[in-house]
Amino acid sequence: MTIPFQPDGAIPAAILPFHEDYSIDEASFRAHLNDLAGTIGVTAITVNGHASEVASCTFDEQARVLDIAADAVGTRLPLVSGVYTESSLEAARLARMAEAHGAAALLVFPPALFTLGQRDEMVLAHFRHIAAASALPIVVFQYPLGPGQGYRLDLLSRLCDEIPSIVAIKDWSADPQLHERHIRTLQSRARPVAVLSTHSAWLMASLVLGCRGLLSGAGSVIAGLQAELLAACRDNDLARARQVNERIHPLTEVFYSPPWVDMHNRMKEALVMLGKLPRNVVRPPLMPLPAEEKQRLRRALIAAGLLAGSAPRLAA
Repeated sequence: MTIPFQPDGAIPAAILPFHEDYSIDEASFRAHLNDLAGTIGVTAITVNGHASEVASCTFDEQARVLDIAADAVGTRLPLVSGVYTESSLEAARLARMAEAHGAAALLVFPPALFTLGQRDEMVLAHFRHIAAASALPIVVFQYPLGPGQGYRLDLLSRLCDEIPSIVAIKDWSADPQLHERHIRTLQSRARPVAVLSTHSAWLMASLVLGCRGLLSGAGSVIAGLQAELLAACRDNDLARARQVNERIHPLTEVFYSPPWVDMHNRMKEALVMLGKLPRNVVRPPLMPLPAEEKQRLRRALIAAGLLAGSAPRLAA
């Protein structure tokens, strides 16, 4: 039985481990999912997203990822499955597959085609295809406006009006002023649409604005700290939030440094350093991290108090 999805709380996006031959390491993936599911404050888990290198996964592999996740943790937490494709017809196919394989909600990525320009009716039609294919709740992945894949606030509002299955946005607008507008506008609708932050590089600043929750690839490594930060912000406990943020900060400084394409590569390496994954294999064109990056990452894990030998840094 699929657990209903509620768009709030801390929702980590799971890493997808691979063997040396680039095949999915199912045993390590199950262990990773169980680790996330056992973390206090985690309310759902996302699969088939950026963190799991979805761009390199076939349709059948994405279905298998959902099957493993449903079997491992699907009776404990709802699963959010990414819909990542250039085609509206394939998006509908992915949505049908996700519902059939145990997903409780869909995370809809914007087609990269939109970087060449988008019309409102094109965006609306894309989401109509998905909503017609599946009754699952939809989380709209909101990208920055500049490159063309993000949706204007008036278009987001129209989407929410015309597609009732939209229950949340995963906000990566990368604009604090627009981010606050999203929170104020969407969460105060007659039918509220939750804003889930994915501004993981400045998460505390984002959460204090009133996000309902967060959906983050960094949660694959620090779900517990992110959940604790969210709880402190909800309790208006600024002192505790700052203490938790002091632990998170050194890691986000490494995870979200140029080139951003390596952010989830770094998270996977962090899990190896923590003894939670046996190897850091990424699929090409991603490549293994250079030695100096690994050293920076190890220092950040120590500063965060996640590796033995150092106490967490506390706010002054």
